[in-house]
Amino acid sequence: MTTKRPDPVSRDPVAPATVSRDPVATADAEARALARGLMQAHHAALAYVDAESQTPGISRIAFGLDADGVPMALVSGLAPHTAALRANPACAVMLGEPGEKGDPLTHPRLMIRAMAAFVAGDDPQRPGLRAHWLKGHPKATLYIDLPDFAFVRLLPQSALLNGGFGKAFRFTAEDLR
Repeated sequence: MTTKRPDPVSRDPVAPATVSRDPVATADAEARALARGLMQAHHAALAYVDAESQTPGISRIAFGLDADGVPMALVSGLAPHTAALRANPACAVMLGEPGEKGDPLTHPRLMIRAMAAFVAGDDPQRPGLRAHWLKGHPKATLYIDLPDFAFVRLLPQSALLNGGFGKAFRFTAEDLR
C-alpha cells in the first residue's frame, strides 16, 4: 500500500508533494545598480507602526542619501510618523514611481526594511548633513532649522526589489552599500 505525502504548496492532503522554488532571487550586479538608481529619489513612502494605536501607518516623506549613501529623511516632530519612529524604530520605505505608460506594477520599485536612528540637534555631524541635504532639497531652507525638524537615518536591514514582471531580488544590508 502506497501513501501519498501532503503537498505543502497546495495544502491538498492527497496531492503529490512538490518543491516550490523561491521566485525571489539573490541580488546581482544589475539588480544592485537598479536599486542604487531608485535610491536617488527625493521622496518615499514610509511605513511605520503608530505609537498609540499600534496600527500600521504610511506617510510620504522627503528622502535622500547622506554623503556615505545611507538613506535618510528630514522629519517634523508634528508628524505622527516621527513619534512612531521614536517609539519603535522599525520601519520600511518604498521607492519608485510608475512610468507614464503601462501597468504601474511593471515599473521597478524598492522596499527597504530599516531601523530609524535620529540625529540629535547638537550632533557634530548635523551641519554636514544639513549642507548635503540642501543640495538635493533646496526648498527645505524654509523649514530645516525649525526646532521640531530632525534628521533621521534609515539604516537598511534588508530590501526587496521588484524590477518589473518576473524580476524580484532579495537584498542584504550590505548589498545596499
